[in-house]
Amino acid sequence: MIKPAISFTTIIITCMSVSWSQMVPEPRATEVWGKEPLKIIPSNNGGAPSDAIILDHASWESVNGGANKWTNDNGVMTVNPGTKDIRTKKSFGDVQLHVEWRIPILDAKFVDQDRGNSGVFLQQFYEVQVLDSYENKTYNNGQAGSLYKQHIPLVNATKPAMEWQSYDIIYTAPRFSKNGTVISQARMTVLHNGVLIQNNVSLTGPTVYIGAPSYEAHGNLPIYLQDHDHKVSYRNIWVREL
Repeated sequence: MIKPAISFTTIIITCMSVSWSQMVPEPRATEVWGKEPLKIIPSNNGGAPSDAIILDHASWESVNGGANKWTNDNGVMTVNPGTKDIRTKKSFGDVQLHVEWRIPILDAKFVDQDRGNSGVFLQQFYEVQVLDSYENKTYNNGQAGSLYKQHIPLVNATKPAMEWQSYDIIYTAPRFSKNGTVISQARMTVLHNGVLIQNNVSLTGPTVYIGAPSYEAHGNLPIYLQDHDHKVSYRNIWVREL
């Protein structure tokens, strides 16, 4: 028996089918397996997740060396004016940091930068300002939530004195080459009381009070809390290394 010839149309359809299957890969080709993220236990209301490092009173020391001289009352750590800043005993690089803070009631004579002033310093050098900015005027790049003298917060989310407030900070450390030049600047995202106030902004160098900042190469460094002579309180501080 003579087999029927394959038509030209059949050949074209067959070729088109092969081409189409080659153009559209299987969904599995873009699936990633074998890189399962670490499973952690989250918490509620600002509590620490299971992979966080808790920074309680014993986790800090004086910047002058020796014990942490700030007061400790049932987990609430308060500036003891004149005892200087404190720093973590451990050094950090990229982190997620949660800090809760509270401004004391102050006489009306305390105004501007002299009203509940303190600060949270990432890697010793890069400050998120703590201040009573509820009804207290100061320069905009020095109010609560500012990256001091570099970035003004997007909004003022400050609560009144004696109410607990929170910062949630995502910090990316600067990168330096072997010869000390800057490869990439430090970056920060900050939420104040759950509100985004700094959105992945870059820092042109360490925090300085006078003049323009400039980088000097460094590695991992401690987190600092500032003694600015007011009894600012802190609690529920935790950090996740990224």
